[in-house]
Amino acid sequence: MLKQRVITAIVLLLILLPALFYPSAKPFCAVALVLISAAAWEWARLNGYGSVGSYLAGGACFAMCLAAWGLGLLRQPFPYPVLWTFLGGFWVLAGAWALRSGVAAWSKIPQPVRLAGGLVILWAAWLAVAQARVIGVNFLLSILLLVWVADIFAYFAGRAFGGRIAKEKLAPSISPGKSWEGVWGGMAGVVVMACIWVWADASQQATVPSLYSHLYVKGGWLMLVAVVFLAAMSVVGDLVESLVKRSAGAKDSSGLLPGHGGVLDRVDALLPTLPLAMMLYFL
Repeated sequence: MLKQRVITAIVLLLILLPALFYPSAKPFCAVALVLISAAAWEWARLNGYGSVGSYLAGGACFAMCLAAWGLGLLRQPFPYPVLWTFLGGFWVLAGAWALRSGVAAWSKIPQPVRLAGGLVILWAAWLAVAQARVIGVNFLLSILLLVWVADIFAYFAGRAFGGRIAKEKLAPSISPGKSWEGVWGGMAGVVVMACIWVWADASQQATVPSLYSHLYVKGGWLMLVAVVFLAAMSVVGDLVESLVKRSAGAKDSSGLLPGHGGVLDRVDALLPTLPLAMMLYFL
């Protein structure tokens, strides 16, 4: 298993890193388009669609993203910035409802509604990551690393303090391994990272500011509240995908990434974070 994980990670890095740092944003946007379409295929399978329906869902997501690209939604200045307010608000409300209602309520939602909602979520995530790359590599990395740092700090804080402070688990019926202590540790980690990144941007006179520096100029308090909020929403994304998998009786979203599960398993925490980061960018 470890060998598979390492090989898969190396292959992904060999594809993603050249695309990420290429002078034009197009290669990265194209790679992200393929990955998000694969995630749509996984989403359809998890929600009860067969082989044909799942491939059609992947094709539909691909077409939606390609249409957004063709219509100029990746050209600066970006059109319809208010779109991110609606998409961000949708994630907050829908995520809260899903986690409060639990696994049993998910399967009662009509199948076409679940599919359509997933396609919109994945389309929004692709558009957000593509626009973030158009803004600049430093800006995009500041969003991606927020999720990864929150996850790493949550893991170690959960291992060290899980169950010792809070009396209850975070979401025992959805993801028994997650603890409140882990969430708090993740939030602390991203606050430290954001402060360091703001200092690094200033000292290096970054041409393209990170999300943190962009928010910091509007107020240090805004930056701190924003990064804590984004860290919390990354947990919501993770839990929502866990809820969907539990409803489907699946451990992983697929086996597309040997040793890592599926694409959704790798990007679940990014699904709400990316649109919400773009919403904050346009504040």
